[in-house]
Formats: sequence, C-alpha cells, structure tokens
Amino acid sequence: MNLDKLMSKHLTRYFDGGRTIPEEKLQQLLAFLRSTPSSTNIQANHFYVLATPEGKQRLADNLGERFQDNSEKILNASHTVILTTRADLPGSHLDAVFAKERADGRFPDPAKHELWESMTRDFLNLRNYQYKDVYHWMEKQTYLALGLTMMAAAELGIEAMPLEGFDPTSVDRAFKIRETGHTTTVLMALGYPDPAKVYASPVSRFDSDQLFTFL
Repeated sequence: MNLDKLMSKHLTRYFDGGRTIPEEKLQQLLAFLRSTPSSTNIQANHFYVLATPEGKQRLADNLGERFQDNSEKILNASHTVILTTRADLPGSHLDAVFAKERADGRFPDPAKHELWESMTRDFLNLRNYQYKDVYHWMEKQTYLALGLTMMAAAELGIEAMPLEGFDPTSVDRAFKIRETGHTTTVLMALGYPDPAKVYASPVSRFDSDQLFTFL
C-alpha cells in the first residue's frame, strides 16, 4: 500500500458512471468487509450491496429532501453499500455468535470457550446496565468496518466514499431494514473517480505538533 499517495489525495466526491468494479475485485472487497473485526466479535451488522440501477435509484430517491445533492454520487458509483447496525442486542443474536464460533473452532479448548462466553456476557451486561450505551457501542463497530474497508478498497484501486448525508428513517423504510432488527448507520459509495472532477488542491490538516503528544 502506497501510504504517501493515500496521504496526499482527497476522497472521491464524483464517480465515473461509465465504469464498474470487476466482479472479482468486488468479491475480494466484500470478503474483506465480512472479515473486519468487532469488539467481542459481536458482528452486529448487515450490509446491503446495491449493484443494480434499480437498487441505487431506490436509495437515491429515499435520501430525504435535504440530502438530494448526494443522489448523483450514488447513481454514478459502481456500487453503494448500506451499512446497518442492530437496533438492540437480543440474547438470540449472542447465542448465534457463540454457536458460530463453536462451529468454526475458534477456541479448540472448550474450557477457554466457556470462559470467553462468560467474559463476553459480563462485558455486554456492563454496556447494557452500567454504561447504557450498547447501541452507540455497536455503531462504533460499524464505523470500524467502514474505515478498514475504505483502506482495503484503496489497496484494490477502488475509490470509497463514506456518506452520512441521508435520512436513516427514509432509507430504513425504503429497504424494510427495521423489520430485520437493524437500522441504517452509514453509506459507502464505491467506484472510480470522474477524471474531470478530481480535486487537485493540497490536502489541509493541522500540523503534527497540534495533533500529537509524546509522553
């Protein structure tokens, strides 16, 4: 990965509507998204991959009145991913996580797996009853997946743009997301930049001495 190149470029804001991500690269990226870590391996996400003109149009039509300027970005992107997060954390979801971990042999020693499950339940009780922030905590895992996948996209030569300019209630309704126990957290548009609209200006960031403290 060319970090110098990444540090000196702007995120793409305008996509070339005539270019599509090759299927092999798309599947690589989705496999990476599936593999992204989450705290306690909670896996509280579901991802909607919009690859068809109809799917992207449905999203563009349901961004909400004040966010219509983002419609063009979605329609010209090769693909757009709706990243959703569980609205709550029922015991059935946690049971499913533990069952999958056992089936995959995450902990070959059964005693270690039992300890892991006990520690996970204790940590989630802390989030539920003491911090009272379980939904916000799960959302942070969603953004972790977003950031890592954006870096993976860059490695594959794909541009990735995060979008928070949308009405989650409208998007949830259009794709019947809340019926699944999830809600929309953030969008990620994927594709290739429109060469006529690439930013050439310098990237502007605070100087290092304003950002880092060494102890």
